[in-house]
Amino acid sequence: MLPELENLRTSALSELEKVTAPPELDAWRVRYLGKKSDLTNILRSLAGLTPEEKKEVGAQANQIKGLLETTLKSKEEAFRTIELTRQTAKESIDITLPGRPSTVGRLHPLTQTVNELCEIFKSMGFAIVEGPDVEMDYYNFEALNIPAEHPARDTMSSSWIDTGEQERKMLLRTHTTSVTARVLEKMKPPIRMIAPGKVYRYEASDATHTPMFHQIDGLAVDKGITMADLKGTLYEFARRYFGEDRKVRFRTDFFPFVEPGVEMAIECIVCHGEGCRLCGTTGWIEIMGAGMTHPEVLRRGNIDPEEYTSFAFGIGINRLPMLRYGIDDIRNFYANDLRFLKQFQV
Repeated sequence: MLPELENLRTSALSELEKVTAPPELDAWRVRYLGKKSDLTNILRSLAGLTPEEKKEVGAQANQIKGLLETTLKSKEEAFRTIELTRQTAKESIDITLPGRPSTVGRLHPLTQTVNELCEIFKSMGFAIVEGPDVEMDYYNFEALNIPAEHPARDTMSSSWIDTGEQERKMLLRTHTTSVTARVLEKMKPPIRMIAPGKVYRYEASDATHTPMFHQIDGLAVDKGITMADLKGTLYEFARRYFGEDRKVRFRTDFFPFVEPGVEMAIECIVCHGEGCRLCGTTGWIEIMGAGMTHPEVLRRGNIDPEEYTSFAFGIGINRLPMLRYGIDDIRNFYANDLRFLKQFQV
């Protein structure tokens, strides 16, 4: 049996040397090291030999098995090295090629607008104040001279929140004027502040409306403040943001928390006053409501309207970049279209 083992070793190593591909290598393994190979059969037949023969033949068979397994692993490693070299050559990188530019994030155009507006009003002495998006009914309506039965509530379709307490009604704020009510309650004159933030209306989306949009409300309280101070402040804002050539229009309007009230509109940048879809064929786009703060609103903030006067304004932020850049659909700001947003990179 020893000569048979030697012939098996010589034959196996000779055939392994001729193997040139992994499939052939697997076939060699099955033939010489598999469960039905000659070497396995010899190891199984050791039980029928004498103790001396079993010791000698067993030692030789195990030595040959170890040799074949070691040689097989070396051959497998050689094939892996060849394949890796082939893949490396195939996927080689030309280091002389220019690098791919990395994309750098930028502020959203609405965020840029908010920052610019804050800088404009800060330069005129206004402080920046923030308030909660989820607001109490009192600060959103009652403190602003809008009681439960007031028809102005019908124009602010609200998203109410079920708190389980009737006396503690809450909603997503419909205007940042709610921050004004809180400021009047907590601060004492002189006051000069703006409140930027998101507001929410339960309404359908179209070219000029979305259920969530952005506003900035402003407030000034001091002795001797007049409508001339309000108009001067807003003219200065329009001059800085839109440029000195843009036409501005004031018209009387009604808002429950101011008396008298006005609306401020900017000449449509798309049609230049001729009328188009963006401006509703009027040639003008309203960007804010304003006026002299209603005496009742001041009283609710424990400020004496006989001693102090005040003006307030609320700006729809989304419409400002629309007017500046001639954008005809407010929904473009929320569509996450990079082709649109990249136009405003700074």
